[in-house]
Amino acid sequence: MKQWRRGFAVTPPELTKDDERYPGHDPRYAKLSEKELPLTESLALTIDRVIPYWNETILPRMKSGERVIIAAHGNSLRALVKYLDNMSEEEILELNIPTGVPLVYEFRREFQTAETLLSG
Repeated sequence: MKQWRRGFAVTPPELTKDDERYPGHDPRYAKLSEKELPLTESLALTIDRVIPYWNETILPRMKSGERVIIAAHGNSLRALVKYLDNMSEEEILELNIPTGVPLVYEFRREFQTAETLLSG
């Protein structure tokens, strides 16, 4: 179970279309094709979604001078922390980001991580 929750490339068993948790049953995803709906996901797959969004949307806003607050699901945050802190697959397995506790990143001019602070 820990490998599913904290591991890097291990995925839980796939959902089937008749499972009530299947995302295709949720009207919020009605515009997505079946191919775009995840049936399972690992941290590696989450990184594949999160890092392009970081590079294409969040980082340009920061470079333009905006301060950015990110509130996200635990695995999305772990994906971003792994990337920003250049953590190994073994290190990310042990990382725990407490719920509701701010995690503050300060960046140098080149937008490389300068300091990470766990507040609270």
